[in-house]
Amino acid sequence: MTHGSTLAAGPAPGPHRSKSRHTPVPFTAVELRDSLWAPRQRSVRQRTLPFLFSQYEKAGVFEALDVHLPPGPLRVPFNNRPTTPVMYWDSDICKWIETACYTLATQFDPALDARLDEIIARIAKAQQPDGYFNTYFIRREPAKRWTNLRDWHELYCAGHLIEAAVAHAQATGKQSLLKVMCRYADYIATVFGPGDAQRRGYCGHPEIELALVRLYRLTKERRYLDLARYFVDERGRQPHYFDQEARRRGEGPEGYFHGTYEYSQSHVPVREQRQVVGHAVRAMYLYSAMADLAGETEDPSLVAAGERLWADLTGKRLYVTGGLGPSARNEGFTDDYDLPNETAYAETCAAIGLIFWAHRLLQLDGDGRYADMMELALYNGALSGLSLDGEHFFYDNPLASRGNHHRWQWHRCPCCPANIGRLIASLGEYVYSAGPDEVAVHLYVQGRGRIAVAGTNLSVVQETAYPWDGTIAIRIDTETAVEFALRLRIPGWCRSARLAVNGTAVDVAAVKDRGYAHLKRRWQSGDRVTLALDMPAERNYAHPDVRADLGRVALKRGPIVYCLESVDQEVPLHWIALPRLGQIEPRFEPNLLGGVGTLLATAAVQRSKDGAGALYAAAPPDVEPIIVRAIPYHAWDHRDPGEMNVWIREI
Repeated sequence: MTHGSTLAAGPAPGPHRSKSRHTPVPFTAVELRDSLWAPRQRSVRQRTLPFLFSQYEKAGVFEALDVHLPPGPLRVPFNNRPTTPVMYWDSDICKWIETACYTLATQFDPALDARLDEIIARIAKAQQPDGYFNTYFIRREPAKRWTNLRDWHELYCAGHLIEAAVAHAQATGKQSLLKVMCRYADYIATVFGPGDAQRRGYCGHPEIELALVRLYRLTKERRYLDLARYFVDERGRQPHYFDQEARRRGEGPEGYFHGTYEYSQSHVPVREQRQVVGHAVRAMYLYSAMADLAGETEDPSLVAAGERLWADLTGKRLYVTGGLGPSARNEGFTDDYDLPNETAYAETCAAIGLIFWAHRLLQLDGDGRYADMMELALYNGALSGLSLDGEHFFYDNPLASRGNHHRWQWHRCPCCPANIGRLIASLGEYVYSAGPDEVAVHLYVQGRGRIAVAGTNLSVVQETAYPWDGTIAIRIDTETAVEFALRLRIPGWCRSARLAVNGTAVDVAAVKDRGYAHLKRRWQSGDRVTLALDMPAERNYAHPDVRADLGRVALKRGPIVYCLESVDQEVPLHWIALPRLGQIEPRFEPNLLGGVGTLLATAAVQRSKDGAGALYAAAPPDVEPIIVRAIPYHAWDHRDPGEMNVWIREI
């Protein structure tokens, strides 16, 4: 080893911790320069942001901020029910603000900065004297404020307002939106809580809980953490708040549209929940807040609950793409192993929520299984929701299509576009974490991260073509020599890895700790680490209780799940079967879909013996070989419309 340093083996695994081990390196300190995410971030900045702004303008979303004007006819009515997507517009505005802030942090745009200032000034002007802010209820139904937390999303919208304020302060250093939202949060804390004069309520759609933790981390004001903990702890307690609230409105609780409070994960207190149920996005946001609180309050009961729910999701209720929530009826979960492909709902926002949850759990104890899941959902179930041009979107993400499922430009409930936009714009925050004497690399993306560790500022520079290639070169640039542990993820899908520091080989097994190579040494500027992850194409098989996938195989290489599209094949997809022992050849195609890795495989095609073919015959059809091409699932539906399959018949 050069410089006289030695490598120490990773520590023996200990009990699960509840205090956060790491803190994410901020998005403001990470620059991505790769061929996949950097262009996607550019597309979000140049195409998605202005496109969403124009769509919001057409729909009247920004006009809603002018609460002093009399309301016009209600836009976007919904099935003659009292709930309307207009009630959610504040959240759409603020996810757009959040996305804009992340892009400003990586590439300043004075025009965008000025537009943000103008929107924030309108929000401040609309805020009520007591601190309340919700454009729908201020302008349309002020007497109904806080009368239907179960359905009407007031606190959900407040959460997105708070998240936007935190992002704005972090990205620009300005306090304008933060001051407005701190006033709102302070007002909410007077309304909700265990006091005699307070409402013992919480939102039907979790979101404010994780937002309040973010606000606490920025401001260090303990009351925001306490309010987040109240909302989580109160959820599902008896007497049930939503029953009481319904009776106050003159409604019977038995008339609840969704029938069960499993829909909002409020059927029992959170620490008693053992199955992932209900609306998928709501579940992921609630579990994210539980993980946040576990990290801040050292509450092992929240950790234990999160681990139970994680095991249930990943063991029985998750698609191979990292998508989740099979049913359109409740936008969420049904029964164990119920994972249909063509009717899969798998909302883009749910995969994003899974990324949030996995990322938070990852900070608690640095366990690589959470980073593996974060990566899976990121490259597949979430990324599929945004087109290459940045202006078309999937709300639901099926794993099979007969050619009738396509990205749309707009939707009556456009929650997913700005959600995937803010995720991609802030992706740098998911790459690295740091502890007092550790730096963890969770995602492999070419670029640079600026990190403070052990009292020293340093940069971690990655050079890689990942995810299309498993070779990663890392250089440490540091002001002074410094001792710390560099933790490099060895993905769960990787069967073999090779590692070297300054050209000297390191035994990966000897330094591996919970999915990470643990390299502790005194680092000097210019030190280099090379990591080679074997990345063959592999076949994935579902549990036999997943009926939809019996006799079928899904193709995967590294973190990428693949699919067949009819535009690439000579025959209909249902004719195609993969021989179990057939070869699969990876290939990078720079001129296809912005540059992607594809898989070429020899498949078997069944053809009828007599051309047109009788409906039934006594002899099996002829079998002929054919070469098929599989593309990344996230890139489907960009060319000629046609069929798509993730799960392929195997013979």
